[in-house]
Amino acid sequence: MTAAETSEISKRVNNRSRRPESEAFKTFISQQWGPRPANPYPRTEAAPYALARRVALGAQFQGIRLVIPAGSLVTRNNDCDYRFRPHSAFSHLTGLGTDRQPDAVLVLEPATAGQTNAETTPEGAGGTHSATPYFRPRASRGSQEFYADSTYGELWVGARPSLEEFTQHSAIECRHLDELAPALARDLPNTALGAIPTSDQNVAQLLERLRREAGVSPETAQELDEKLIEATSELRLIKDEWEVEQMRLAIAATQDSFEEAIRSFPRAARHHRGERVIEGAFGARAREMGNGLGYDTIAACGPHAATLHWINNDGVVRDGDMILLDAGVEVDSLYTADITRTLPINGKFTEVQRRIYQAVLDAADAAFEQANQPGCIFREVHDAAMRVIAARLEEWGLLPVSAAESLSPEGQQHRRWMVHGTSHHLGLDVHDCAQARAEMYNGAKLRPGMCFTIEPGLYFREDDLSVPPEYRGISVRIEDDILVREDGSCERLSQGIPRTVQEVEAWIARLHA
Repeated sequence: MTAAETSEISKRVNNRSRRPESEAFKTFISQQWGPRPANPYPRTEAAPYALARRVALGAQFQGIRLVIPAGSLVTRNNDCDYRFRPHSAFSHLTGLGTDRQPDAVLVLEPATAGQTNAETTPEGAGGTHSATPYFRPRASRGSQEFYADSTYGELWVGARPSLEEFTQHSAIECRHLDELAPALARDLPNTALGAIPTSDQNVAQLLERLRREAGVSPETAQELDEKLIEATSELRLIKDEWEVEQMRLAIAATQDSFEEAIRSFPRAARHHRGERVIEGAFGARAREMGNGLGYDTIAACGPHAATLHWINNDGVVRDGDMILLDAGVEVDSLYTADITRTLPINGKFTEVQRRIYQAVLDAADAAFEQANQPGCIFREVHDAAMRVIAARLEEWGLLPVSAAESLSPEGQQHRRWMVHGTSHHLGLDVHDCAQARAEMYNGAKLRPGMCFTIEPGLYFREDDLSVPPEYRGISVRIEDDILVREDGSCERLSQGIPRTVQEVEAWIARLHA
């Protein structure tokens, strides 16, 4: 196929559209528009916190130009894109949440000797870099983009801010995206480039070319980029007060959405895809209360709950079964909750369900108590939960060895029924800070501002012949979101979402009354 033929095929994506092309139309559509709304983009409340984050990051990369793209649109199929969500590092460092700015790029420019334009925190801490977001502002109403561009055009996807409005909104001086390439090329190879390029292929290609021309080896570039990825991940390990408030909002919205899901149980029990009825009820409320879902909802009823990441959600919902509902609302700031409750469809636990549920609840409580101990190491939270799980399995006669033997590194037989970890950090990503170093994550002491989950479980598959028949097909996970407070004690942020056997049964009864 020739280049001309390829170019022709690339245009066929728009064959369905019959766009007007007459000069009369172009003249008419550019006229008689009223003034735009005043102040449609007020300054984000996160601006001073984002500034402090940029100063802290810049201090680790003095003299290095840092490039953090928001990311580009991702094609879903043909000419349809997924809803855009900015890269979490971009959102964290700009303070911008729900984002209408695909292709935006934040650049932290190192201050040279004698410069006084580096950012300074409100508390007076001097920064090492100045920040500039580069983005695509809206086109004029007289442009072809205004009416003809289904990706960026105002009539298709809404109005983007102007440069002035985006500067006001972010509290950072902004520039046009067309100025990005010369800004990144300035003073190379004397200034090193560190980047998180994976979310934007165009930026990745630009950086590759600039580094190649500057004589930077791919290995050197990769090493610097990985350090930046690691640093931006570790920067999110400690949440500031604004982030904590966003987590509280996300959890409150999640509780409301859980209640909407529970109200759907009777209809779900009559539907051939009852799991999707419950998933849909939660998701609809999540969109009403926030930006949407923080991750794909797990609505796993009966035997499906033993599949840890069951997101097909196409099964039936039966009276007498429990549903494991693992779901979280992402609010407009993009912070998400991550909550799991295992709930009896008819509102009452059977004796075996109750036994398993209580064991998991006891493990969760033991993990929480461990987290409350001064000097607790993150991995010790998991160890505390496992001691309870192993003890219960031994008590029920399910372990082939003693609990003590199973808990040894050489044993671990109890993990047959819980292969996942007990905790992970939480925030902008449901599995936040995942690129942090091990000594900063699992090996670190719990510190004020850390936000993480506690989520033990027991999963007995239908085909598990190592357990008595009455256990098979029953699985339970209980997950709560935890904050380390300023005094070092822990708060269960999701305490208001019923979690004990008695609370859960009363909760369902109230919502079905």
